Amino acid sequence: MSPSGSDQPRVPVSGSETLQRLHESAPPDKVTLRWVLDRLQNQAFGLLLVLLAIAAAAPGICTIAGVLITVVAFQIVIGRQSMYFPDWLANYPLRTRHLGAIVTHAIPVLRVLESGVRPRWPRVLAAIGPILGIVLAVLGLQLVLVPLPLSNIPIAVLVLLISLAYLEGDGLALTLALVASVGLLAANVTLIGEFIGHHI
Repeated sequence: MSPSGSDQPRVPVSGSETLQRLHESAPPDKVTLRWVLDRLQNQAFGLLLVLLAIAAAAPGICTIAGVLITVVAFQIVIGRQSMYFPDWLANYPLRTRHLGAIVTHAIPVLRVLESGVRPRWPRVLAAIGPILGIVLAVLGLQLVLVPLPLSNIPIAVLVLLISLAYLEGDGLALTLALVASVGLLAANVTLIGEFIGHHI
């Protein structure tokens, strides 16, 4: 055993704890997306999607959240190991209080949901990457292209569940969330078809 004890198993840090540390270390005035991603490190994909899901529940910014969810989803589809955004977006200054408002809403929600997820069905996680990205992209595009009142709420909930299951390595919860997402998409397509049929 080494003197530093480095061979002891490391206790994984939960998503809610990571966001709490992010909130506590944020500069008082402004932050950038690059600053956020640097601190999320290997949890960047899951936790950024969590934050975007919380943002997607707000009517005023759900469209912007939808665009960013789609961008993140595309990177999952192509198998990127680290998040990439162009410099102009990654370095764009954001007011800390806006990030803080999203994070403080996300932390208690995560703490509740984290009690119900755990690592399981690892083979599903290994095989489902491209499908996960495609479903997230479709959900993000729905936020952008289907601006019906309150339609952002179920989408935000599903993105939150998918991102948490992905973050915690829960293949079972991820499968259930993806099936629910496909069901929501089918319901939305049916509603849009009926709407168009009644107005032609």
